[in-house]
Amino acid sequence: MRGALKYGVPAAAALGVGGYALSQGEDPGSAALAAAAGGLGAYGGLVGATKLAGKYSDVIPGLISKGLDKGVGKSGKSIRNRVEQAIVNSPEYMSRGQSATLYSPQTVGNVARTGLLGLPASLQAAAKPVFAAGLVPATTLAAGAGGLALGTAANSMGLPGFGQGGAIDPESPGSSNTASAKYGVTPYASTQYM
Repeated sequence: MRGALKYGVPAAAALGVGGYALSQGEDPGSAALAAAAGGLGAYGGLVGATKLAGKYSDVIPGLISKGLDKGVGKSGKSIRNRVEQAIVNSPEYMSRGQSATLYSPQTVGNVARTGLLGLPASLQAAAKPVFAAGLVPATTLAAGAGGLALGTAANSMGLPGFGQGGAIDPESPGSSNTASAKYGVTPYASTQYM
């Protein structure tokens, strides 16, 4: 795995999850835990995508190849043979030659035909990005949610850095709404102590 992907994707995921947690009003400790867990989840998703792609990347292309090679119709010719014969019989093939037609087809028909023949190889090459596109966000979100849950648990235990600090309620006892606080704010406060 390239270094930019190996470290960049988890770092971006960590920043995204942590930033989102802060934007939703979470305390700094919970946001930091969510960011760390989200980054670890993204890294795990990348590793899992690589392993799954290595294990299952040839399943669907193999099924498509079998389907292309299976004989159909009365002649028993496979779809691959029919497509290859259609390419050979095309006017483009006759005017441009074999290599020009197969590697850079110009007509819509031959673009579709060569695309069909190259489909299994294209799917096999796209397996890692497809697995990563599904696994990385899923593992990042799951791990980030786990980090938020840990932050909530730490908040309930009263650990430093995990409480919101809370705003002062003006109507609660001990705030500036008490009788002695009101007494000191009146305009006649200076004359009452004399």
